[in-house]
Parts: sequence; structure tokens; C-alpha cells
Amino acid sequence: MKNRNLLIVIAFVAGSFSSFAQSNLLNAKTPADIGKKSAAQLNADNDKPLSYGYVNDRDVLNAKTTWEIIDLDERINFPLYYPIDTANIGSDRRSLYDVLIASIKEGKLSEVYTDSYFNTKKTMKDIQTSLSKIDTTDAGREQFNAGIAIDPQYIVKTDLGAIDVSQYKIKGYWYFDSRQSELKYRLLGICPVTPDVYTIGKEEQDYIELFWIYYPAAREILHKAKSFNDKNSAMPMSFDQLLNSRHFNAVVYQEENVYGDRTVADYIPENAQMELLESERIKEKIRNFEHDMWAY
Repeated sequence: MKNRNLLIVIAFVAGSFSSFAQSNLLNAKTPADIGKKSAAQLNADNDKPLSYGYVNDRDVLNAKTTWEIIDLDERINFPLYYPIDTANIGSDRRSLYDVLIASIKEGKLSEVYTDSYFNTKKTMKDIQTSLSKIDTTDAGREQFNAGIAIDPQYIVKTDLGAIDVSQYKIKGYWYFDSRQSELKYRLLGICPVTPDVYTIGKEEQDYIELFWIYYPAAREILHKAKSFNDKNSAMPMSFDQLLNSRHFNAVVYQEENVYGDRTVADYIPENAQMELLESERIKEKIRNFEHDMWAY
């Protein structure tokens, strides 16, 4: 009986993962049919992000807010970065940056802010000024100074894209749930970090926080968007699953503290090795609380 129940669970899990694959691929008669589902299929899937559930404040025994950096140069973080060129790839494959920008432009995602405290909202018009710049070459400036209309070939437009995202910053909340006696993590915000578009092409580039998104408001969108699974393309993982399961590597650069939430770099300046060690100390401090709850 136990083996039978185990097989049922495995079959259910495999079925839920297979629903994330490119739908209707084997039944499509034309390329246009790939990815299309009938109304009956959509109702049967009932594909929604897993609900967080209600947590009573009285059940939170201990908590700590942290800010982390996800470096996209690390191989484990590649699913958040690629694909960076969408010219020759299907519409079902997009990077996290492209998914977020497209959702903001289409008005599907409105919980966009200027900082990680979610105080001031940011509109697409505000973001657009950081996404592109228009400049002229020296030849164009000569035409302008001479009072001649600038030839379009001397006007250069630079746009930020997925290729320019160097890292993501995330804000999360670690808390010990006394009802379930378990240390848990809740992702609160995510922010793409890109070069300042006005410094692109220069010897020294300035990097900026493009915008902060209140993560719970983006879960529906990120659940529908799939990241690439290098081990099995039939079972891609949604961005929501990837981020909530912490299937990435990150470094703590800030924690809430009495000094106005100062960053690690503020009290350990110009020493990357010591900053990494401090990041690990902060993580260990959070993990130790759960360990100490079970120590006797």
C-alpha cells in the first residue's frame, strides 16, 4: 500500500511538471498551433502559483529582513539572464528582464517603485528615461552648429536590453514560524541592476537600480513565464518557482539594523573578501536561530 501511494505521488508531481512544457507541441499541425491550448485544457490545468497562505503576526517568533545581490555572471544564475537575443528564438523563451519590462509596458504590472522600501511609485514614463538615450556623432554636431538639419545617420540611439543586466537585487524576509516550527523565507522585492544608459561606451560605467517591483504582485506573471531547464527541456521551471525555491546564488549586502539599515560596504569598505565573510556571517546568524530552537 505504501509503494502504491508513493507511485501516485510521483505520477502527480511528474504530471504537474509536464504541464510546464511547451503545450500542444506534439499535436500541432502548423507552427502557429504550438503553445495554444483549448478552453477545456486551460480549465483542466488550473495553473496558478502556489498560494503563500495566511501567517498570523503572533506566529512569527523571530524575523530578519535582508537585501541580496544575484550576480548573473555565475552559472547557476544563468536561467535568470538568458536568452539575451530574442530575434531567432520562440516567443515562449524570454529572460526575466524581458518578462518584467513587457509586463510593465502592457500595464499588467503596476507595483513598481523607486526603492526597496516601496514608498514612491514609478511609471513606465519614468522608467523610459533610464532605458534609452539619443545622441549625435561629431559630424552631427558640426551640422547642428552650422545651422543645418542633422542627417538621421548621425543620430545614434542607445537602448538598454537584457544583455545589459549585470545583477538583480532582492529583498526578502526570513522568519521563524512558531506554528510550524520552521524557518521560512518570503521574497518581497526584486530589482534589475543595469549600467546608466548615459555612461554606456565610456571607460567607467555607473550602475543603477532600474526599478523595484513588489514581488507578491508579480507572481501571477512570473508563474506563466518559464525559465530554461538545462537538464530537461520538457520540464521548465517558472520564474516564480525558481525565485521562491531560492534556486540561485546570492550574497547579502544589507540587513535591517539600528544604523538605518546601513550596507555591509558602509562598515567594511574596499575589502571584497571581508564583505563576503560578513555576508556569510549574516546568513549563519539567521540559520543558527532555527538550529538553537531545536538544541536541547
